[in-house]
Amino acid sequence: MRILLVEDDIKLCDSLSFQLEKEGITIDICHDGLDAISFINEQAHDVILLDRMIPEKDGLQVLKEIRRQGIETPVIFLTALGELYDKVEGLDAGADDYLIKPFAFAELMARIRSIRRRPGQLQVSEELTLSDIRFDVVQKQLYVGNNSCSLSKREADLLEVFLRNPKQVLPRSLLLSKVWGPYAEVEDGNLDNYIHFLRRRLTTLKSKLKLKTIRGIGYTLEEGDV
Repeated sequence: MRILLVEDDIKLCDSLSFQLEKEGITIDICHDGLDAISFINEQAHDVILLDRMIPEKDGLQVLKEIRRQGIETPVIFLTALGELYDKVEGLDAGADDYLIKPFAFAELMARIRSIRRRPGQLQVSEELTLSDIRFDVVQKQLYVGNNSCSLSKREADLLEVFLRNPKQVLPRSLLLSKVWGPYAEVEDGNLDNYIHFLRRRLTTLKSKLKLKTIRGIGYTLEEGDV
């Protein structure tokens, strides 16, 4: 299991990360809302532990933004804001659970296990294959031989479009529509960023497949040089 911990209290971060790692959980840590959004977009996580009072963007803003993006990763708020209004506001914004500080680590683990047991987390696999890669669409896991890595939601959506349209030149407008939605206000640079991320993933895994730029049109996924 991979968890993202978003918390600006360094001592609490150190304590939680130590205890979570003892449970065999992989931990990513960031301390403000802007970094949190970057982490969430670039790396797939099973659960997000999110403090509400963090710098740059507060936890509620982070949650609303990722839910607008269609990111459905379970979120547990960890916060000192314990009034009924605060709980209702957090849950209505899309949080899956709300844990008031201070809390016992055993209770946190129980809530993580509870979220992981929910039907939305019990998903069957769907695999797409092309050349030397296998891609688990549901788990967002990319495999090349014995090597693998997790993809963020945007990376996974983008790769899925290419794998369902093998060796075709896909226009930029089509990719933007498929990945961000037909009416989303998104800059072209966002697509370029995620093409870069996917290229880096394929290179790291030593795949034969390359994302080739077709100047003035878009991109294609096939074997050979970029």
